[in-house]
Order: sequence, then C-alpha cells, then structure tokens
Amino acid sequence: MSSPGETVEQTGRGNENAALSQPGVLSVLDAGRPSQRVLQLPRGGLELGRGTPQGAFENDERVSRRHLKLEGARGCWGVTDLESRNGTYFNGERVRGYAEFEGSGLVRLGNSLIWTVPDVTPYAAPVAPPSPDGPVIGGLLWRAWEQIEIASRVGDTLLIRGESGSGKELAARRLHEICFGAGSLAPFIAVNCAAIPEGLAERLLFGSKRGAYSGAAADAQGYITAADRGMLFLDELAELDPLVQAKLLRVLETREVLPLGDARPRPVQLRVCAATHQDLREAVSAGRFRQDLYFRLGRPEVVLPPLRERIDELPWLIQRELQRIRPDCSSSASFVEACALRPWPGNVRELLREVRLAVHAMPEGTRVLSAQHLASDAGKRIEPASVTRSSAPSDGAQLEQQIEKVLSEHQGNVTRAAKVLGLHRNQLRRWLAKRSGG
Repeated sequence: MSSPGETVEQTGRGNENAALSQPGVLSVLDAGRPSQRVLQLPRGGLELGRGTPQGAFENDERVSRRHLKLEGARGCWGVTDLESRNGTYFNGERVRGYAEFEGSGLVRLGNSLIWTVPDVTPYAAPVAPPSPDGPVIGGLLWRAWEQIEIASRVGDTLLIRGESGSGKELAARRLHEICFGAGSLAPFIAVNCAAIPEGLAERLLFGSKRGAYSGAAADAQGYITAADRGMLFLDELAELDPLVQAKLLRVLETREVLPLGDARPRPVQLRVCAATHQDLREAVSAGRFRQDLYFRLGRPEVVLPPLRERIDELPWLIQRELQRIRPDCSSSASFVEACALRPWPGNVRELLREVRLAVHAMPEGTRVLSAQHLASDAGKRIEPASVTRSSAPSDGAQLEQQIEKVLSEHQGNVTRAAKVLGLHRNQLRRWLAKRSGG
C-alpha cells in the first residue's frame, strides 16, 4: 500500500500502462453512431473501407469499399486516400493523395471518425453506453477512476485537479460511492470556496453559536459539522481565505471543529475531498496558499484530463444531449469532428451548452446537426489581449458581450471570470457596479 506522501500516479497500474503503451487507432463514430472500438494496426498498415475485413464502417454508405490506408510508427502517421468517392479528411482538411502527421489526430471517412492515439490500452475494454442520467466515462476517465479507488485506500483526503467543467464534482461523488457504498445515506456536502462571500467563510464552514455576532439569534450548523460521518467536498480550494485555511488545517489534524462563539470544540469524523483548477504548489510558492495545509491536503492527487484529450467521449455526450432535448435529431460526423477539433476551455459544461445552441440554430425541418450549426466561437479560448487591448467605444459592445459570456460560464464568480479575462477582480467589480448604476 502507498504512503500518503505518494501521488496516485506512482501506484497501481500507472507505471504498468506506461510500460505497455501501444500507439493505435480507435473508432469513435461509425455511420453517425458513437463507437468505441480498437482497430489493430498491422505492420504493413491498416486499410479501411466497407469491403475491408475489419468489418468497421460497413453500414456507412458514404464510405467507399476501399477508402483509405493508415500507417503508423513511433508516433508518426501516414494517411493515403484510395481515390474514395467522398474523400478522406485529417483534422478537418482534405487529404490529397498522401499526408503525414505526428501525435494524435482525427480522420474522417464518410459519416465515420477514427482517432489515432498514443496509447490504446485504456480503450481495450469498450465502455457500455451511458444511461440517460449517468456519466459518460471514456478510457482516460476510467484510468482516473482507478486512481481514485487507489486513493480511497491511501488516506482520508484526496485532491482532484482539473479544468473548469472537467468533472471534479463527479469524481468526488465517485470517491464518496467507493468509500460509503452506492446509495449510502452518508452525507455529501459540496462547498464552492470561490462562491463564498467575503468574510463569511469561517461562519459557513465551522458554524456559529447564538450571540456569536450581531444578528446570530440561534445556533447555526456549519458545512463541516453537516458532513460528519460523510464527505466534505471543497471545490476551488485555492480560493479559500488564508485565515480560514489555518482553521481548516486544525480540523483535519484534531478531528474537532470549533464554531464561532463556542468555547468547546465538537468531534467530527469525515473524509475531505478538495478540488482546484490551479497548481497548488505554485500557489504555495506565490504565498496564496498555506504550505502546511498543502502538505495535509495536496496528496494523494488525481488529475482529470480535459475534454479535448477525451475525444472518445464526445460522440456519446452529443448523442445523449440530443436524446434529451431533441430525440428526433442526430449529429453528423462533420459536427462531431468540428467539436473534437476545438479546445473547449469550459469542457463538458461548455460543450453541452453549445450543443443546445446548435440545435436551436438549425433551420426548421432540419434533423441532422452539421458543422455549420456550431457557433464560430464555440469551444474556443478567449484570449485576454482581445479583452484588454482597447476600451474604445467601437469595442464596447464586443467587450461587454465577452465579459457577460465569461461570467455566465463561471456562474457569476467574479474572481474566476477575472482570471480568464486577464483582469484584476476589482476592475471587473467596478465594471459590474458601473453597469448596474451602483
């Protein structure tokens, strides 16, 4: 068993998978339907089409009998279009004869997509189609799930790091399920540290006694006490006030919580799962996060890959969202391809929103989503320079739209939105006050 000082990547199957990594090809869309099938790459290359022996894409009428040939060695790939009827596309560009590329890439043939990956081992066991309410979990996320299970045996804390919308709370709930069992009544208390109003973090986390402050007419239970015999999930931990960080550390060390205005601490028994999109080591170096709390909460750590590295999940996510809002609608390979080629800084949350907007952008009577229905700025990064470069009246409307969009993506959180926009949070607050006439 690992010691609490080890990262999860140093245990379990992490090193085994690294040693056995095998570059390969994954079918992610077959005739417009989500697929997760590993295609073996022979030494002489892989020929794909409706008439090839692999049996893939035989139901795609837009795929030629001999459509393309794919060759690969040491992370380099070569694609040859075999004079197909509807063409072969690599990362959205048509292949004229032969093309070479390095690393991961997306190849479109007909209404199907294949994805070249540096390691096919996480995808060896296909994931069952997701339930209407369950999560979509691809190969890389399954690997993270395995790391979470290892972490559950290491200690009573876990740090999850990942971008906004990458599934940090989903991972925390998975940890809760592992520790307490599916359907357990053990509490799961989720706290967004970045959304706690200034000055209220101590009261909300630790609770308070009647008369502890002006207006405290009764005892108030804090989040930590509410999580007793269960799990406390601290999202965006790096945003927690440094003074409160010290008191949180004492709770973790003593397993006692002292409400505001109380003279006697109360015992608590709980697991703590923290999450952040920041590098906490850098935050410690910059003096924004307590080093002693980092040593208590920073290990073990599980890093969730962003959606742009989990291309196998995209077709399932898009299909499930369409079934939820427009069951009579489907998506084309060009739409999935357009989504897969964008970075999605807001990850799954942003993708699902843009799928909904794309559906509303479809002309009446259209039932197939194509690339043209995806907004031009959907899934793309917002460059700070484009926001701060000018405050001239001609740019005012565009600036306001960008600010409102980022605030919406971050649920109105000024601190996080300001970071994305490249502004100081006080600048953004002044802008909001001016807009509201305050």
